[in-house]
Amino acid sequence: MNDTGLDALIKMLCDERGEQVPELSEEEKPDFFRALCNVRPPLPVPEGFLPLQDEYLSARTRARGVAKVSDLRFREGAALWQGDITRLDADAIVNACNPALLGCFQPLHNCIDNIIHSNAGVQVRLDCQALMRGGEEPNGRVRVTGAYNLPSRFIFHTVGPRVLGGVTERDRRDLESCYRSCLDRAGEMGLTSLAFCCLSTGVYGYPKDQACRLAVAAVRDWLSRHKSGLRVIFNVFTDEDRALYERELGQPAQRT
Repeated sequence: MNDTGLDALIKMLCDERGEQVPELSEEEKPDFFRALCNVRPPLPVPEGFLPLQDEYLSARTRARGVAKVSDLRFREGAALWQGDITRLDADAIVNACNPALLGCFQPLHNCIDNIIHSNAGVQVRLDCQALMRGGEEPNGRVRVTGAYNLPSRFIFHTVGPRVLGGVTERDRRDLESCYRSCLDRAGEMGLTSLAFCCLSTGVYGYPKDQACRLAVAAVRDWLSRHKSGLRVIFNVFTDEDRALYERELGQPAQRT
């Protein structure tokens, strides 16, 4: 997309807020647009917004490069990949979301919820609003939306436990339910690939080593009991998470 298209998107959102467009450098414009989308409530979009947004986000997706599931090495149905999950062309990627399911409203926050919504488009927040209608999603279930401008086809939204102090048995059950619910839904939908991020280990405070062991055990158990052909990708972003999953899976991470 040329600069005029991004300028038009920014102007639409500023007009919607009753604000003047500030003076911005070309380098500042992408983050400013993302921040405006982050804070925007799930309301109908201005006329002409979605085609321009989709052109812009699709171009960014192409520029970042698509990571292909077909290039990954799977062992007993699972692979480990380090990178940005929004680049992966899995049938579905799993989003660690909050109970409102509306995404992260903190401008430019680096949580997975914010990154997925920002790269997929405002349609995801609108779809989640239609699903939730102001309610809250309990821990351990899954809701499905389209992935819009991502290489994947679907986004699986699941709410993991928030750990306050030590991990409780309820926390363990809820986190395991996140994995099993997503795997069951992928099987029901006939999907061939599903990518998990590290659920509940960010601001929700689940100890990373314990979450890793539970995740790998839950996925291995499901794959051993279901001959669906589903391939599961454990997606990690940090080197710390990569080391944990490499040790637990006994296989190296791939990076593309």
